[in-house]
Amino acid sequence: MSTAPSPATPPNSALFTDQYELTMLQAALHSGAAHRRSVFEVFARRLPAGRRYGVVAGTGRLLEELAGFRFDDAQLSFLSDRGIVDDATIAWLADFSFTGSISGYPEGEVFFPNSPLLTVESTFAEACILETLILSILNHDSAIAAAASRMTGAASGRPCIEMGSRRTHEESAVAAARAAVIGGFASTSNLEAGRRYGLPTVGTAAHSFTLLHDSERAAFEAQVASLGRGTSLLVDTYDVEQGVRTAVEVAGPELRAVRLDSGDLVAQARWVRQLLDELGNTSTRIVVTSDLDEFAIGLLASAPVDSYGVGTSLVTGSGAPTAGMVYKLVSRQGDDGAFVSVAKAAKNKVSVGGRKQAFRRFDERGTAQTEVIGIGTTPSGHGRDLVHQFVRHGEVLPGWTGAEAVTRAAARHQESMAELPGAVRRLQRGEAVLPTEYEEAAP
Repeated sequence: MSTAPSPATPPNSALFTDQYELTMLQAALHSGAAHRRSVFEVFARRLPAGRRYGVVAGTGRLLEELAGFRFDDAQLSFLSDRGIVDDATIAWLADFSFTGSISGYPEGEVFFPNSPLLTVESTFAEACILETLILSILNHDSAIAAAASRMTGAASGRPCIEMGSRRTHEESAVAAARAAVIGGFASTSNLEAGRRYGLPTVGTAAHSFTLLHDSERAAFEAQVASLGRGTSLLVDTYDVEQGVRTAVEVAGPELRAVRLDSGDLVAQARWVRQLLDELGNTSTRIVVTSDLDEFAIGLLASAPVDSYGVGTSLVTGSGAPTAGMVYKLVSRQGDDGAFVSVAKAAKNKVSVGGRKQAFRRFDERGTAQTEVIGIGTTPSGHGRDLVHQFVRHGEVLPGWTGAEAVTRAAARHQESMAELPGAVRRLQRGEAVLPTEYEEAAP
């Protein structure tokens, strides 16, 4: 992974929000409550159906957006011209910059129901207008990272390549590539993701390149002449067996890989491996693509496949396109200045009030046993704290953005998965692999 990518300049995202964030702000300014110190928390009440864990991703992107989160003249004019908020609110937005603090689970960390994934401490006004941006980034990226983690687990060490750019929005494609690498993917086909975050990029040719030429041989000869014998040749445009033979004749034993994109991949990979070996290309690898997901990858475990290219299923969360996270006020100052725990009590949407800390408790063998959430207290025992500081008094702390953050998050994910019970890698539907418990401060 590159350590010095070109810096990215995120677009101004101040209006990437729901209108009610700003109308709430206006009403709170009117009532005088807008300036009350408040604690907001991001958590998921439940995991997607049948999933055993979630994966945090997107925090680095959020922090990058936060650095430039300002309301410019054009945006303020839009709000004023449409009558969305009043002049007093426009004046407040014109001077806005975030001055609070943000902490939470680091990217790559696994999580479970009710884990306090992100905590925003600031005035109500400052925290309120960040809600939509926070949830849109974390819900998308965490869904992709969780799908990626399940796929790389099923791959059992064989590299996975993210190649879903053509199946999602252009900016979502960049975010998905980043999240996929956090979840264990080795590389991406997306060049902008490579530029912004230093991700390894790969890619050679599609079927159209073969169809462009008068013959498959002519196409292979052109690709090898341009990219070298260490390229990957797509061998299933016409007849796979003839494609493999032609690829070997053109590139010789130095051919890096052949790619299979259709048919019965398990059976095909086996006889293609045998054919390559018979032709003397024992070092030529087999890459498979074609609408793979974690279940298809699991079925290919017994086949002589060297790597997997995954697109549509990955960038749509493999059946769970959102992580189901919510953003709730859990504590705020009262008129006397003291903090008061607050919670939502609506049926099926209950929240737990109070400022929280999180701790993962281990057994004597070093295997995680419980996710412990302390309300107004710091849990103790054999294990580790899960919450880190990202922003202090409006300043984004170093190490949590850019390429460095992705490298750090990918490593965190590997370490977190290694701590969990073996059941975490099962693809069958099941309950969360760790229970969540609460500890409250003594009265």
